[in-house]
Amino acid sequence: MPGTREGGMKAAQTNKKLYGREFYVRIGAEGGKRSTNGGFAANPELARIAGAKGGRASRKTKKAA
Repeated sequence: MPGTREGGMKAAQTNKKLYGREFYVRIGAEGGKRSTNGGFAANPELARIAGAKGGRASRKTKKAA
């Protein structure tokens, strides 16, 4: 049953049985700790600049005169 919801549920059940109930919590935390691409959290000044650009961009169409 690869690629189906039922197959995924069985795989999750097997993983929890083999590696413990906290398997997905553990691997999720590990991925977060290894993450190196901090995005805007790593550079608040860049977030401020990007937000300002987005705020200036008008979503209204220009009317022909």
